[in-house]
Amino acid sequence: MAKYFDVHPENPQRRTISGVADSIRSGALIAYPTDSCFALGCQLGNREGLARIRQIRELDDKHHFTLVCQNFAQLGQFVHVDNDVFRAIKASTPGAYTFILKATSEVPRQLLHPKKKTVGVRIPDHVVTQALLEELGEPLLSSTLLLPGEDEPMTQGWEIKERLDHVVDAVVDSGDCGTRPTTVIDFSTGEAEIVRRGAGDTDRFE
Repeated sequence: MAKYFDVHPENPQRRTISGVADSIRSGALIAYPTDSCFALGCQLGNREGLARIRQIRELDDKHHFTLVCQNFAQLGQFVHVDNDVFRAIKASTPGAYTFILKATSEVPRQLLHPKKKTVGVRIPDHVVTQALLEELGEPLLSSTLLLPGEDEPMTQGWEIKERLDHVVDAVVDSGDCGTRPTTVIDFSTGEAEIVRRGAGDTDRFE
């Protein structure tokens, strides 16, 4: 049965956030809110958590997982970013964007696209997510909480708790989330390619 963490959306309770972080460090797979929609997340090196996300979402090995980072200093440890790409990403973050970039050696091999050696990264504009990332001190390995055969993610924590009680270890609820996942921009070739149009405005990347 999944733990349920009720978090204040504007002033996250430190003790509660610490409890979530402790669960993640202990190997938990969580459902948590972001500035786009709910996501599944676990610790970066959690192989079992990764396998469980694949199973829940029925993902193949070509799916781009996302490292949800607190800031640019953290993001820069895991992907290669040249000056032009840096400026483009900097102008769009924090926000509802995922950027696909060449990974550094810090990224576990099982997270990489098998041919491109790329990974998704993002910096969310969400108070609760940022509080959790600060407490955790490392990125969250994440994927949108979109179940197979469904067109939109679930928007309410209690609904996620009800439906996924036996497949996730914890649900973090800070109120309703949106239904549009992030906009995905592939910068792995140095040029912006819009892979998915979502919550983030694509005008600057057209």
